[in-house]
Amino acid sequence: MKLGSSILDELTRKIDEVLPDDLKKGRDKLEKNVRAAAESVFQRLDLVTRKEFDVQSEMLAQSQLRVKELEQRVQELEGKETK
Repeated sequence: MKLGSSILDELTRKIDEVLPDDLKKGRDKLEKNVRAAAESVFQRLDLVTRKEFDVQSEMLAQSQLRVKELEQRVQELEGKETK
């Protein structure tokens, strides 16, 4: 997943707020390094977007419902078979 730039912008803004003035001269280089490190970490976490998560959650819910329906159907058929 590509991490949204708004999250990285917020992260670099917060770092910039606490950065001493003498270090702000190298801010661009620091920001580039922080972004690269953060993207690397997030990529290794194998994150998904909210939309992807919601789609998968809906698919899981539908699958669980279908399994429940099929289990009921099997029970009905097994009941008819024993009679």
